[in-house]
Amino acid sequence: MNVSETIKNIRSSCDNYVDPDLVATVIHDNYYMGSNNIEELDKFDIKTDDSFEEKILKILKHENVFLNLGMYAFIPVINECDIYSTEDYNLKLSEDEFEKYANEKERVFGILIKKDSTDYVIGSCDLCGCSIDAAFKEIEPSELDFYKKIEEIIDTKIIY
Repeated sequence: MNVSETIKNIRSSCDNYVDPDLVATVIHDNYYMGSNNIEELDKFDIKTDDSFEEKILKILKHENVFLNLGMYAFIPVINECDIYSTEDYNLKLSEDEFEKYANEKERVFGILIKKDSTDYVIGSCDLCGCSIDAAFKEIEPSELDFYKKIEEIIDTKIIY
């Protein structure tokens, strides 16, 4: 994966679902969230005139970074999942699929880029990074519709 070009591609498609300056979040090794205000970080040798992509690349040498691609919300009454990204999707889920993936809270989804690498994991974070227990959680890969739709959205954003 070309991290810099992937970040540019994701930021260029940001609209009402995410602020382009808040598309990235620092994720510590224990998967708990750090800052999502990359523009205000002053460590990692970040300079004010660095581009957003340059800042992320400097952070990646020391920390994992989560790139937000949208949000999902489960609707228990009808076993549905609404996925909000550059396009909106509504999925009817099987009971097994709902049991496997359902979360009582809305979550943002995207990729966690592992520090000092171009390796990534598909997962989600709490919508409100201000809570003390806000954390990244990997979305378990499967052949089920929910995972396939999330993976499909992500595949359109990653540049190799």
